[in-house]
Order: sequence, then C-alpha cells, then structure tokens
Amino acid sequence: MRDRSESVRLEGLDLARFLAFAGMLLVNFRLAMMGPVADQGWSHWFDLLEGRASATFVTLAGVGLSVAAARGAFDTLRRATWRRAAFLLVLGLLNYSVFVADILHYYACYFALGVCCLGWRNRSLHILIGLLVAGFVVLVCLLDYGKGWDWTTLGYADFWSFPGFARNLLFNGWHPLLPWLAFFVLGIRLGRLQLGDAATQRRLMICGALAMLLAHGLSVGLRTLLAAHPGLYGLLGTAPIPPVPLYMLAGGGAACLVLGACLWLGQQLARRPGMSRHCLAVFTRAGRQTLTLYIAHILLGMGALEALGMLGSQSPQLVLLASLLFCTGAVLYANLWSRWFERGPMEMLMRKVAG
Repeated sequence: MRDRSESVRLEGLDLARFLAFAGMLLVNFRLAMMGPVADQGWSHWFDLLEGRASATFVTLAGVGLSVAAARGAFDTLRRATWRRAAFLLVLGLLNYSVFVADILHYYACYFALGVCCLGWRNRSLHILIGLLVAGFVVLVCLLDYGKGWDWTTLGYADFWSFPGFARNLLFNGWHPLLPWLAFFVLGIRLGRLQLGDAATQRRLMICGALAMLLAHGLSVGLRTLLAAHPGLYGLLGTAPIPPVPLYMLAGGGAACLVLGACLWLGQQLARRPGMSRHCLAVFTRAGRQTLTLYIAHILLGMGALEALGMLGSQSPQLVLLASLLFCTGAVLYANLWSRWFERGPMEMLMRKVAG
C-alpha cells in the first residue's frame, strides 16, 4: 500500500501530465488550424507553449519511469518498458500517416534507451544530458539541418526511406533523439528527488523559472551582441526547431516549473477534504489517460476540424476556442470512463498487448 507522500506525489504527476497534454493540444491545433505561418495578432503568445509542453511531457515520462524503478524489480521493468516501447513505435508510425508531428514514435525510443540509464549514477546522467545537447550542436554545424524538410508545408520528403527515417529520428525530426533524449534523462534524474517534499517542490519551481528567464535573456542578449554574425543567429534561439542549447535550457526549465507547481498544488488540494480534493481528481483522472487523449485529439479532434472545413487560415481566437472545447470534452470523458475502468482504452490495449 502506498504511503501518503507517494499518493500525493503521483496525483501531482497526473495533474502535470494533463497540463502538458493540454499545452500540446493547443500547439497542435494551432498548427493544424493556422498552418506553419501563424503571426496573427496575439497568437505569438502560443509560442510560449511551443516546444515547452512537449518537453514537459517527455520529462514527465522520465520521472514516471524513475519513480517506478524506485520500487525495484529492474529486470522486469526493463522488459515491460521495451515491450511497451515497441507498441508505441508501431502506434506512432501509424499515427504519423495522419499527423506528421507525431511524438509517439520518438517517445518509444526515449523509453527504450532511457530505461538502460536507470542504474546510472546521477553524475553520469548529468554528463549524458550535456553530451546529448552538445552532440546536436556538433551535428547541426556539420550537417544540413533542413535536409528532407519542406518548410512551407512542414512535410518531410523521405521519411519512409531508411536514410530519411534515421535522419529524422536522430537529428532533424520534430523531436529527435539528439538532443530530445536529454529531457527524458532529466526526468529520470528528477524522479530520484524527494518529490513529496515541499522544499523540493519550491526548488523545482524557482530553478525552473530561473532557467527559462536565463535562456530567454541570453538569447536576446547574444543575438543583439552578435548581430554582425547572422550565421550564428539560429544557434541562439529558444524555439524548438532547431533544438539548440538555449531551447533545451528553456524547455527543461519549463518542465521543472510545471512539475514543481503541480506537485505543490496537488499536495495542497489533496490535504483538503470536499470540493478541493474533488477538483484535483477531475483533472488527474484525465492525466492518467494521456495516451488515449493524445490519439483522440488527432483522430477525433482534428478529424472534426477537417470535416468542418476549419484546417488552415483560422483565427487564433478560434484555435483557442476549439482547444478549450476539446479539453472540456476530454475531461468529461475521462471522468465518465473512470467510473467503470481504471485505465483509458489505449492504456488498456497497451497493457494487454505489451504487458
């Protein structure tokens, strides 16, 4: 039986997962409804979520795996993780045929590789994070980052060929292993902290916020300082494409901030009886079904947008409205489903197929 601190901690993680999913939903709906060039009015505020929500989602996956590893039975956990990674890889490749910005096939590789790091010391994890980030910088200086891309449509020409798939997966896809695996490894490291401790939660929030401010401040300052060297401009950004070091710092900071805030809020609400605890449960139930909701927002959400003729050239206000409607529907569904089942449909299928 779990002790109280572990129960609270897991509720905070589920809340964070739902918030990360909601952010990804908004970014993906924006991409589908407004296209690759989306600079209408206040829509630039969506840029604050772009790459941060998905980085948080990946980091939380590492946290979850690390928390599971703390219970022991490494060999069993590794085998189960590899089977589930294979399931996610197949599911992600099927999903890619519908939505080219799919994250699941990358997600599968993070799990397959990340589970091998569970026995590593903290210092080794820190070094690996640094090597992944630095390795991408080396590759982006040596190789053509734009190879395979059609930036007007955001399509990837040779994805289904072996060279194109490998290049996309490792280097220049939406969420390539170099350097995105660093977020997953960061999650493994964070999962070793005393996440139920209030002081840890405060440190996560403070350090996360400072990391984001530092990344954006350095980006603005260095771009101004090096304005005479336009070739360096792309290496000094905080946007997720390309995922250069300052973006990685900002994305990791966002993940720490969200994790700490959700753990703290979950702890506060869980300690209060009645409505507060009920409100927390409403969102954590959805947070336990993020795989199902991710697939649903593509097949059902974007499918409905396509049927209504709402793909492309829409206003940011309509993007926000569509996202809020889908999130509301997702929360209602998750709470209704949870009356009869502990896991979502896709989570149940993955457990049945992969164990």
